[in-house]
Amino acid sequence: MPIRRLVLMTAAILLAVTSLAEARPDTRTMGCGQLQQLIQSDHAVVLTTGPNTYDRYVRQFGNECDWPEVPMSAYVPTRDGHCPVYRCEEPVNNFPN
Repeated sequence: MPIRRLVLMTAAILLAVTSLAEARPDTRTMGCGQLQQLIQSDHAVVLTTGPNTYDRYVRQFGNECDWPEVPMSAYVPTRDGHCPVYRCEEPVNNFPN
């Protein structure tokens, strides 16, 4: 009987912990202005952009990117079309010699 109680308590704890985890905001359910405001207020946000895709998006001006990455333009799908945002990427230096 004690093992059964232990298993039930463990299951209850796991269920409680997983229910506390917050799901990533989905860009497809938001308007572009709402999405941009979320990024500005949180400085950096991990967002769901499709059924199996997500990425981290940041403010244009800030220190959210680790060196040598910088905020680079990107577009994500939103309720009202494609929305311009920024994500951290290494700059490409393809200058001709």
